[in-house]
This record gives sequence, structure tokens and C-alpha cells, in this order.
Amino acid sequence: MYKIVRFFLFLFKPEFIHHISFILIKSGAIIPGKMWSWRLLFKLRDTRLKREVFGIKFDNPVGLAAGFDKDAKLFDELASFGFGFVEIGTVTPLPQDGNPKPRLFRLKEDNAIINRMGFNNEGIEATVARLRRKKSNIIIGGNIGKNKVTPNERAVNDYEMCFEKLFPYVDYFAVNVSSPNTPGLRELQEKEPLTSLLKRLQELNSQKDKRKPILLKIAPDLTNKQLDDIILIVSETNIDGVIATNTTIDRSGLKTTKIRLESIGNGGLSGKPVKERSTEMIKYLSEKSNKAFPIIGVGGIHSAEDAIEKLEAGAALLQVYTGFIYEGPALVKRINKAILKR
Repeated sequence: MYKIVRFFLFLFKPEFIHHISFILIKSGAIIPGKMWSWRLLFKLRDTRLKREVFGIKFDNPVGLAAGFDKDAKLFDELASFGFGFVEIGTVTPLPQDGNPKPRLFRLKEDNAIINRMGFNNEGIEATVARLRRKKSNIIIGGNIGKNKVTPNERAVNDYEMCFEKLFPYVDYFAVNVSSPNTPGLRELQEKEPLTSLLKRLQELNSQKDKRKPILLKIAPDLTNKQLDDIILIVSETNIDGVIATNTTIDRSGLKTTKIRLESIGNGGLSGKPVKERSTEMIKYLSEKSNKAFPIIGVGGIHSAEDAIEKLEAGAALLQVYTGFIYEGPALVKRINKAILKR
């Protein structure tokens, strides 16, 4: 059924369809009984799916990755699609338009997407206003970043502001220093600036009555040596875990033609082509650290089998995004059913 829906959705530009989907889901949720019917179709309730990771109790281990609900407009409705948690953002202190359009492209031959959105969002105040109106009990992660105009020397100020403003309204934080679409952002993944940033956030965290988990979202383009640094940084800063991985700038092995790729230009690649590298990194981090911290596995999950691979590699939780777009909301239930059969 979803393949027919997807055929018509894919006739239109990706960003246009993204906005239309939000309108349709939001409008549908108003209809009496509609959210109940979504839960009936897509939500799998089974106590064996429950997980406790970094002190948070999840109904199931499958979440929606950041980037879909950037401005926290749809998290209550998305709870009805069977997710165990939803990560909102990336959120920045000030509103920003992001990069010029077009900036979102489907690579249908590869079951992939290239985006160079550039942290487009309505800013931290608008996001907080929506989170205050939360109705469901869905676990919320807050993915935080810096504004494009903020120089890296002052980046910590942006992360601090987002942390403080979001703190009462999210269950955990994801520190995004790995998007390839904000100039210079990935420089913050280097050992010294990253350690400094995470230590500062942990200082703020320790001042709260009850601290909240802080996770680091990393790029799939890191070398094994850089992953060794990540393991040391996690240990040194005592953060709660890692999200592996963000999108990649690598274009090797794609079926999409070189001409098409050149016409698209820069951006982060997500979907099936990221699957193997993401799983490799999860396995490497898990084994090299001796499972010292939890990992949320994300990247190229388009089937239940893909999800199980991530779990067997060492992931404690999972996130989907591109797979959700290509395979539809039933993917979440299929993954959870496969987990029960393990």
C-alpha cells in the first residue's frame, strides 16, 4: 500500500512533500479516532520491547532521528506511529532560514537522500513554546547546534543557550557537531574543542537538581583514529553515549550517475549507502570501548534485518529517518516484531 502512496509522493519535490506531509498528519490528527487508528496500525505494545538506557525507560528501542521534526511541530502525532522516542531539531538559538533551495534531493536508485538544509529552524524560543504544550508521554530528545553566523570560537555559547532553554522540556540531549551543511561545524569534532564543549555542558548539567543524559552525534566520515579519540573524550567528559551516525559526504559506490551527483552538489548523504559504514562504526566503538557507553544506531535502516544488524553490532537503541520516508511508518512495527523474535 505504501509503495503506491510513495509513488505519488515522489512525483513532487522532497521539501514540498515534507511540508505537505506535516499538514496532512496534523489535520488527520484532529479527526476523532484517527490517532487511535494510527496506533492500532503502527504501534506494537509488548513489555519485552521496553528498554532502560542512560536512565531513561523507553517503550521500545526504535526512535525517529533528528531532522524530520526540526521545530517540534509533530512529536505528539508521531508518537502514534509506534516510535519509542522522537528526537527534535537540530535547534539553534536564533531562527535561521538555512541554505538556499533546492537543498533536498532523492537518489531513488540508491534509496538515499542528499540534504544541505543547513540547520533551518525557527529558533529555540519557538521550539520551547511548542514543547510546553506536549500532550503525549513520548520520550523527546533535543538535538542542539550552533547558528551559522556564530564563529566556532563562540560556538559553546550557542550550545549552552539551547541546553538551558530546552532542559525542562526534553529527556536527553544530542550534541550535533557532525552536520556537513554548516560551514566549519565539523571542526568542532576535533579533540580539543569537542572536549571543551562537552565539559562545559556537563558543568551546566551537574548544577541541575537532576541531570539529563548528553549524547554526541558523530559523522560516518571519521577515521578509526578519530573514533579512538571519541572513546577517550566520552570517558574524559563522562557524557552518556554516542549517536552513530550522521550523514556522509562520501559518494563512492552510488548507482546514481556522476552527472546527477554533480548537478546536486554538496550535502550530506543518508539512507542505504550509509548502512555499512554506520554499522562498522557502531561495532568498532562498542568493541574498542568494551561497551563502556550506550550507542544509538542510525544510518541506512530500511528493513528489520538492517535494524537487527545494528543491534548485533552493539547499538542499544535505533533511529530511522530516510528509511521511514522510503519504507513508510509500518517499518517501525516490522523492526519491533523482528526484535521480539531475536
